[in-house]
Amino acid sequence: MDVKDLTSRLPLPGIQRERGPVVAAVKLHGVITPTLALAPLGRGVINLAVMESVLTRAFGYEQLQAVALLVNSPGGSATQAALVAERIRGLADHKRVPVLAFCEDVAASGGYWLACAADEIVAHPTSLIGSIGVVTQGFGLHGLLERFGVQRRLYTAGANKARLDPFLPEREDDVVWLRSMQTELHGMFRDWVCSRRGRTLATDQQDLFTGEVWTGRRALELGLVDRLGTMRGEIAKRYPGAEIITVEGRRSLLVRLGLSSGVMSLSGRAGPESALAVLEALEHRAAWSRFGL
Repeated sequence: MDVKDLTSRLPLPGIQRERGPVVAAVKLHGVITPTLALAPLGRGVINLAVMESVLTRAFGYEQLQAVALLVNSPGGSATQAALVAERIRGLADHKRVPVLAFCEDVAASGGYWLACAADEIVAHPTSLIGSIGVVTQGFGLHGLLERFGVQRRLYTAGANKARLDPFLPEREDDVVWLRSMQTELHGMFRDWVCSRRGRTLATDQQDLFTGEVWTGRRALELGLVDRLGTMRGEIAKRYPGAEIITVEGRRSLLVRLGLSSGVMSLSGRAGPESALAVLEALEHRAAWSRFGL
């Protein structure tokens, strides 16, 4: 066999090898954030940059029967949730394959936004579902600087350029502005849920869009999910004989070893960015803690 004949038999990069019927399972696990900062307890993060290649590969199988979204997220960035959800819908419409969301521990806030990108949502009875609202969290470090006698020098052109700076005292005008932005985003969230779930929602429930959280069993009664079950059980019934393939992104060596370089600088010393990384990790932990996780 010559070299030309041998190379013709090798799979080309990016081309899926021939398989039978496939259901591609995509993990949407972690806080939704545009950054790749330190995630507590080994949990990941979700954003379009992380998910783009994963979603492209998941929708790329020849005999693709469906794509399963395994959602386990307490929420996070509204923009990143919307971007990932829109990418899922774009690929699903282009490939003309159904998308099923399976809610695990929690599909709340932005996590539920992602679940609504599916054609149907399946939850476990004990899953935590909903939290259709908007929350902004951060830290006020003004008093900390004063305690250590540190002066922060900030120069801006524009009265609102330093709005909500965590190192400055909070201003009432900034809070009013923030609440107006939250109201606008809340309306977008509500519109998205209604556009995807409008025919099943229990519209007589006054607290449906108040940020309340329900178990999967109660979410079924409210029309937030379509049925109760598990991914493997549901796929076995719908697509008997299909191979379930979990599609994941490539992880760095440090992550695979359970390590992270997010807190220390390359020199091994804690730099100014280290404190911000730790604070962001605390915010991630707080996001999970709201649901007892």
